Amino acid sequence: MSLKKEIKFFIIKHFLTFPAYYILNLYAKIIRLRFENEEEIKNRLENNGRVILASWHQRFFGGFYLPKILGRPICIMISQSKDGDFIADVVKRVGWIPVRGSSSRGGKKALKGMVDEISKTQLAGHIVDGPTGPPRVIKPGLISMAQQSKSAICPTCVFYDKPWIFNSWDRFMVPRPFSSVVIRFGSLEFVPENMNSEEFEENRLYVERKMIEEYEKEDQYWNKKSGLMPDNS
Repeated sequence: MSLKKEIKFFIIKHFLTFPAYYILNLYAKIIRLRFENEEEIKNRLENNGRVILASWHQRFFGGFYLPKILGRPICIMISQSKDGDFIADVVKRVGWIPVRGSSSRGGKKALKGMVDEISKTQLAGHIVDGPTGPPRVIKPGLISMAQQSKSAICPTCVFYDKPWIFNSWDRFMVPRPFSSVVIRFGSLEFVPENMNSEEFEENRLYVERKMIEEYEKEDQYWNKKSGLMPDNS
């Protein structure tokens, strides 16, 4: 890496972490955040069960403050890149426990780290199609993580009524100030502890379909309610 890039990342890591946290903290106070259907998760956690909150990369911004809101630490996998260093430093301040690695780099070590952390925290967040897509395609790591940690998978739908949409690989969304954000926890899904490769893929596709269905259903409902699409029912 060039000296110029090294200096850039040094400045970002050492001088921008707190301002970024401060801005996000302020931002969280000027959006209207609402949760739905969290009872099933709370009941499972209270009975010493484990849960993985599964979300698309496109919507994960809305879940930034979940550890504070749910009142417990949540582990999450963050890439080993320089950008990941900065992100990990910021999310730690909120209550996330970053485990470094991704599907493209350090994946096996990160998977083991996530399984170990879930045994302590009972709760994980996982961006199932990140960090680079393709969008809305669940990578095998989610199923392996649920299988090895004996966790339920919770499709976690995030809806913004007035988002900014960026020209990225997944059309990443950020809620506008003073807009509404709804986070809806879907029904818990379970995968068998023992599976052959064919059964593993069947379960991956099943959970993927459930997530797509949950998001499409919620998007249609909230878009109609917000007046962003016509109600043809």
